[in-house]
Amino acid sequence: MKKVAFHTLGCKVNFYDTEAIWQLFKNEGYEQVDFDDTNEPADVYVINTCSVTNTGDKKSRQMIRRAIRRNPEAIIAVTGCYAQTASKEILDIDGVDLVIGTQDREKIMDYVKQIQKERQPINAVRNIMKTRNFEELDVPDFSERTRAFLKIQEGCNNFCTFCIIPWTRGLSRSRAPEDVVKQARKLVDSGYQEIVLTGIHTGGYGDDLDNYKLADLLWDLDKIEGLKRIRISSIEASQITDEVIEVLKTSDKMCRHLHIPLQAGDNEVLKAMRRKYTIEEFGEKIDKIHEIMPDVAITTDIIVGFPGEDEEKFENSYKFIEKCKFSELHVFPYSKRTGTPAAKMDQQVDLEEKNRRVHELIDLSEKMQLEYAKKFENQVIEVIPETAKNNEDSQVITGHSDNYLQVIMEGTDDLIGKVCKVKIAEAGVNECKGKIVRVLEPSNVNAV
Repeated sequence: MKKVAFHTLGCKVNFYDTEAIWQLFKNEGYEQVDFDDTNEPADVYVINTCSVTNTGDKKSRQMIRRAIRRNPEAIIAVTGCYAQTASKEILDIDGVDLVIGTQDREKIMDYVKQIQKERQPINAVRNIMKTRNFEELDVPDFSERTRAFLKIQEGCNNFCTFCIIPWTRGLSRSRAPEDVVKQARKLVDSGYQEIVLTGIHTGGYGDDLDNYKLADLLWDLDKIEGLKRIRISSIEASQITDEVIEVLKTSDKMCRHLHIPLQAGDNEVLKAMRRKYTIEEFGEKIDKIHEIMPDVAITTDIIVGFPGEDEEKFENSYKFIEKCKFSELHVFPYSKRTGTPAAKMDQQVDLEEKNRRVHELIDLSEKMQLEYAKKFENQVIEVIPETAKNNEDSQVITGHSDNYLQVIMEGTDDLIGKVCKVKIAEAGVNECKGKIVRVLEPSNVNAV
C-alpha cells in the first residue's frame, strides 16, 4: 500500500485543507503515516505551508527540506499560502516535485500520477486573483472526534496594511449554501455534535451571493436535527449585522463564544492598519452582544507594536481592551511581512519594547480569563469531553463548554463526544475543574 505523510503549518483553514487533501489520497488507497517517522518513510510528502509572516516562509522551507531528507525518492508536494506566492523559489529547492497553491487541490492526485510516470517537476500555481469560485473539497470526518470544522468561505477583500493573505488566498468566495448544509448533515450523521464554521474571512460569507448572507446560513444550519452546537471560528465586528445578532439571540444552537479580532484599541493605529471600524463602533457592537447573550465569551486578537504605535497609543489600546471585558486575548508582536505596506512604514517599534507590551497584555489576558471563569463557579454547564488521560490514581477527561471554558474532570474515555452536565468546582486561567453531574443521552441533548 502506498503511503502519504502530511505536515501543516499555519491556521485552522490550512488544517481543514490538509484533511480535504488526505481524503483524496485515502480514496486512491493510500495509508497515512507520521511525517517524522524515520522507520516508515512515505511515498508522497505533502507540506501545507503558511506565509502570514516571514517566519512562516522560513518554517515552510525547513519542513520541505526535512521531507526531502526523510525519503529522497518520495514525491514532495508543496501547497498552501507560501506555495501560492513563491512557487519558483520552492521549485528551485532540489527535490521538490509539485507546487500547487491555494486552488486546484482537487487535481493533486492527477499531478502525483503524472510525476510518478514522468518524474518531471510541475508548477501548478495560477493567478489566485482571477479565481472567483469556491474550491469544493469535502471532509466527511476528522481525526478529532468531537468537533468538526466546516469551511464555508475562502479569500479576503480587506487588504489590511499588515496582511499578505489576499495575495495568497485571493478575493472572498463563498461556498454554495446547499453544499454547506449537505456537508453539515453528513458530519452530524457521522456523530459530530459541534460544528465550527471556518474560513479566511468567515464573516464575509455571502458577500458574493445573491440575497443570501451569513445569517441565512446560520438559520439553515439551526434546522439540522441532531446538531447541538454551531460555533463561528472568527468574525469581524462590522460583519455582526442585526440579522446575525437576531440568530445569536434566538437560536439555542449558537455557542456563547465569539472570536472578534480587534487588532488595536486606538483609532489612529486602526486607520494605519486599514481596519474598517473605530473603537467606538467596535465597543458599541460588543455592548450589544453582551446585552443579547448574557455570559457570552468574547475572545480577540491584538497586534502590539504596529508602526507608529507610541506609548500613548498603546495605553489607549490597553484601556479600551480592559473596557471590552474580553474573556481571553491572543497577543502578537507586530512582525514585518515583506510585500505589505506596513513593512515600509516609518516609526517601526523596537523589538524589546514590543516584547514588553506583549507581556503586559498577556498578564491582562490572564486576569480577564480568571475573572470570566469565576462567574461560572458552582454553576452547572454543558461540556463535550474531547480527550482522556490517566492522572495519578484516576482517569480525567477534558473538554469545552459552549462558551469555550476548558474543563477538566474525573471520567472515562467512553464519555468522549457525549454532552455532559458539569458543575464548575474551581475556576482557573486556562483550565477549570469540574464534576460531572449527569450525562445526556442523544435524545435529550437539548434538555435544560
